[in-house]
Amino acid sequence: MRQFIYKMVVAVIAIILVYEFTIGKQISQYSNKIEGVTSKEGRKDSINKLREEIKRAIKKERYLSKEDAKLISEFLNKIQKELNEASNY
Repeated sequence: MRQFIYKMVVAVIAIILVYEFTIGKQISQYSNKIEGVTSKEGRKDSINKLREEIKRAIKKERYLSKEDAKLISEFLNKIQKELNEASNY
């Protein structure tokens, strides 16, 4: 009976350690990320980072390459054409 209790205690401790070092770490990382997004301070930080990125983009002479600009232009023209066709029905 004593051996059974010792084995159970060791098994439970082993399971807890394995959980904490594998799944528990992943869960805590995700919960920290979620907390950063949902907290008021986290949102303010995200907004400030976005503002800084926009400021850097404005300072660049050319934000898109010529190929990207052409591709986006063609895509937008196609969408505009489909929207015009849909409004004609």
